[in-house]
Amino acid sequence: MEALRRPALPEDAVRYRLFAAAAAGPGGEALLRRCAEVLLVRFAPLLAAYVWQRQPFRLRYVPRRGETPAHIGGTTLFGDNVEDEWFIVYLVREITREFPGLAARIDDNDGEFLLIEAADFLPKWLNPENSENRVFFYKGELHIIPLSETPEQDCDLSAPCPTIPQALALLSSRSEEFLAAEPIRAAVNKRIDGYPEKIQASLHRARCFLPAGIVAVLRQRPSLVAAAVQAFYLRDPGDLRACRRPFRTFPAEQRVMALVTFTRCLYAQLVQQKFVPDRRSGYTLPAPSHPQYRAYELGMKLAHGFEILCSKSSKVAPDTKRNVLSGPLWERFLRSLKEKDYFKGEMEGSAKYMELLHMAEDHFQQSVAPESSVEVSPGDEILTLLQTTSIDLKEFEREAASLPPEDDDSWLDITPDALDQMLKEARNESLPSTNEEEQKYDLETVAESMKAFVSKVSSHEGAEMPWSSDESHVTFDVDSFTKALDRILGADSEELDSDDLDEEEEFDFSDGDDEDLDAGNQRQDQKMSPEELVGSLKSYMNEMDRELAQTNVGKSFTTKKRGASSVEAATSESAGPDSGAEDAELAPVDVDMNLVANLLESYSAQAGLAGPTSNILQSMGVYLPENTDHTGSSS
Repeated sequence: MEALRRPALPEDAVRYRLFAAAAAGPGGEALLRRCAEVLLVRFAPLLAAYVWQRQPFRLRYVPRRGETPAHIGGTTLFGDNVEDEWFIVYLVREITREFPGLAARIDDNDGEFLLIEAADFLPKWLNPENSENRVFFYKGELHIIPLSETPEQDCDLSAPCPTIPQALALLSSRSEEFLAAEPIRAAVNKRIDGYPEKIQASLHRARCFLPAGIVAVLRQRPSLVAAAVQAFYLRDPGDLRACRRPFRTFPAEQRVMALVTFTRCLYAQLVQQKFVPDRRSGYTLPAPSHPQYRAYELGMKLAHGFEILCSKSSKVAPDTKRNVLSGPLWERFLRSLKEKDYFKGEMEGSAKYMELLHMAEDHFQQSVAPESSVEVSPGDEILTLLQTTSIDLKEFEREAASLPPEDDDSWLDITPDALDQMLKEARNESLPSTNEEEQKYDLETVAESMKAFVSKVSSHEGAEMPWSSDESHVTFDVDSFTKALDRILGADSEELDSDDLDEEEEFDFSDGDDEDLDAGNQRQDQKMSPEELVGSLKSYMNEMDRELAQTNVGKSFTTKKRGASSVEAATSESAGPDSGAEDAELAPVDVDMNLVANLLESYSAQAGLAGPTSNILQSMGVYLPENTDHTGSSS
C-alpha cells in the first residue's frame, strides 16, 4: 500500500515538497508559482556559489494529484555527494522559517531519513510503516504528528498514515502540540549545523594545466566542472573512443595553468583514479617527481571529461536553442539580485562583477529557467559557449603567472586516530584520556550494568537496554503464575493425554511400579519436615560442590577468601589451583569477579573490533579501556 502511494525514488535522489499549510483558495496556483520565484531569488546568493554534484535544487509548481494537494517542489540527484542532500534539508528548513505559511516534506529512497538521523530518540510507536506524512518542517522546526491524531472517521482504519491534507490541517491549527522532542530536533539540526558557512569549507581549489578553451568555459559556467568530472569518473570504453585520437574540441597544444574550484567530493573522485592517457591523444605527463605533476594530471583528466561531454553533443546549432537569459523573467531576476545587494557594490563590468554575473546566469539556467525552456545537455552548452566566447591565450598566460596558492589536500588522508575521533564525535562521545592515571574505570559499574541488562525484559524485537538505573526491576511471582496456568489449563491439566499413554506402553512402563514409587515418595515426604528437606538438599549441593571443586570446572571460578576483597581473591588464584581444596569449608564463588573477568577476557579477544561485550556495554553507556597491558609487565 505504501509503495502504491509513494513512487519509488532512485538511491541517490532526494525529494522535497512545500505545501500551503492553510487552504490556498482559487488563487493558490499563482501564489505558489510566485512563491517559488521569490524563494529562488531570496536564496540566490547561496545557490549561485554552490557546485552541485549532479542536479541543482529546483522548485517547480506541481498541480493537485489525487490526495496530494498542489505544491512547489522537486527531486534532486545528489550522486556520491551526500552533502548535497543535507544542504537541501537546510534550505527547506530555512524556507519554512522565512515563509511561515509553508509546510515542507522531504524524503529519499530510505523514506523518512530525518528520523533515521534521530533514531536513538524516537518514540516506540513510530516505525517505517506508520511514519509517512507525519514528519514536516513547519515554521523552521521539525514536527511529528502522533498516531492518536489521525482522524479515523476521514481515512481507512487499515491505513496507519494520515493523508497530507489531514496533516496540513492539524499543523495549521495545533502546530505547537506536534513539535518534535528536543533530542530529535537537536539530532537533525546538528547534521545541518554550520550552513551556510559550510559551503565554502566544502570547496577545494586546485591548479590544473588545462586547454585554454576549458578555462574560458569554466569562467562562464563554473558548474560545468561537475559534469566533466562525472563524465570522466563514470566513463566506459565507448566514451573513451573519442579520446583515442587527437582531441577535436580541446587539443593539448594550447594549455595554460588555471585555478579550478571543485567540491571536495569532485576533487577526490578526480584525483584518486589512476588513468594513463592514450599516446595518440596528445596528452603526456611529466615524471611523478615533477613539481607540477599533480596539476598536469588533474588537467589531463578534466580535459578527458570535457572531451567526452562534447563527443555526446547532439550537434544542434546554437540558434535553435532557446536563450533563457533574455526576456522579462531574467530581467526581473537580475533586478531582484541587485535589490538584494548580490553584487556587493562591485562596479558593473569589473572582473568581480562579471564573475558574480556569470554565477547568477548559471544559477538561473539551472534552477529558475521556465519549465517550457529546452533542456540543454552539458556538451551542447560547452560547444555553444566556445562559439560565443573569445579566448585570449596571452591574457590567460599572464594570469597564470600570478595565481593564488591552491588549497591543501591533506584532508584526503585520514589517520586511524582521526577516524576514531570522527566516529566518537558522531556518537557524541569524547575521546578518553591516554594517561592511565586519569582513566578511572569502575569495574563495579560494569558488573552492575550487566546484571541490570540480564534482568530486563526481552521480546521478539530484541532486548531492552537499562538506560535508567532508577527503573524498577522485573519481578516474577511464582504463585500467581501457577494459579494463572491452572485457570487456563483447567483442573485436570496434570493428567496424561493419549500421546503420553502410548509412549508409556511403547517403553513398557508399569502403572503398578509408578504407584509403588509414588507411595514410597509420599511416605518419605510425610516423615521429613520442610526444614529437613531443605537441609537434605543443601547436603546434596555441598557434596556436589566438593566433587566439582576438584575438576577443571571448579578451578575455572574465582572464589571469595575470608577476610579478603574481590580483588585480593583474584590475586590469590596464583597461589595454586589446589590451594582452595585444603579448606574445611568451600569458599563461595565471587560472582561479580567472575563476571568482570569473563567480560574483560571476551573484550580482549575482540582485538579492537566490534563484538558482543563492547556492543552491549556501550549501548548502556559503559566504555571499557583499551587493552594496554604488555607481555612481561609488572601490572
